[in-house]
Amino acid sequence: MTFNALVVDKDEDGTTAASVQALADDRLPDGDVTVAVEYSTLNYKDGLCIGPGGGLVRTYPHVPGIDFAGVVESSEDSRYRPGDRVVLTGWHVGERHWGGYAQKASVKADWLVPLPKGLTTRQAMAVGTAGFTATLAVMALEDHGLRPGAGEVLVTGASGGVGSVATALLADLGYDVAAVTGRPESADYLKGLGAARIVPREDLAETVKRPLEAETWAGCVDAVGGAMLARVLGQIKHGASVAAVGLAGGAGLPASVVPFLLRGVNLLGIDSVLQPYDNRVRAWKRIAADLPMDKLEAMVEPATLADLPRLGADILNGRVRGRVVVDVNA
Repeated sequence: MTFNALVVDKDEDGTTAASVQALADDRLPDGDVTVAVEYSTLNYKDGLCIGPGGGLVRTYPHVPGIDFAGVVESSEDSRYRPGDRVVLTGWHVGERHWGGYAQKASVKADWLVPLPKGLTTRQAMAVGTAGFTATLAVMALEDHGLRPGAGEVLVTGASGGVGSVATALLADLGYDVAAVTGRPESADYLKGLGAARIVPREDLAETVKRPLEAETWAGCVDAVGGAMLARVLGQIKHGASVAAVGLAGGAGLPASVVPFLLRGVNLLGIDSVLQPYDNRVRAWKRIAADLPMDKLEAMVEPATLADLPRLGADILNGRVRGRVVVDVNA
């Protein structure tokens, strides 16, 4: 028996190349559960793993894909039976472990989550790691007191995968969303997701010396980091929070502690990789209940395994908007 997979290999010169190959079933890593994968998706980490590696991939040849959804084919764990629909995000799958860019995956049972009723495997991957992360961010903001009516909620990097889902989810929950983007052509797209206002990236890109500015935002989902996050911290309302989910603008934080001390601002780190099981289940239930699937569909670009080398390069260069859903059987 064989299955198709996107295999990345590295030669003696350190050059990587990715191609779709037919692999024998005995090539699968040892795992408790074998899943017949139906869909995966594309994230920034996937672009790194398909291409330069980014220090994420430990051994080659390698099958990337940091998330997937499918149907259990066989299981040595009593929690899962053949025919169960499951979703996987995180746990360094697709990085240290073979991932979802294949028609089959073999993983630890602890890494899986049952797919909530009402979600298809395709919808689950339209959400994917990006949408899961966005949901964790919104949950964290609400856990720290954010409620509709408190004022505008800022989403930075709004055209990307996390930002797009955060914009749609917040808007559908009744929040006034201000979406930050450096792509003027994305304004109509973001308004279609529910953004009430578009904030040009340059309005927040400049570093200022003042540690505090006018209290503007009731909360923020930040996918950019760097100087923009530092600037936003000085504009957050008293006692409000920023959920940090990414570092597209850099890993440094040229900020002051003044917003934390004088306004009681909270900076909430969002880790989707090692998130505990119970909170994963909670997040997927929120996704099934609250995420507007019509808006989700508007974000989706369909793809196949053969498209991934090109798309991996595109996402590293900021040329991917919304969500890419990969049909691994197409």
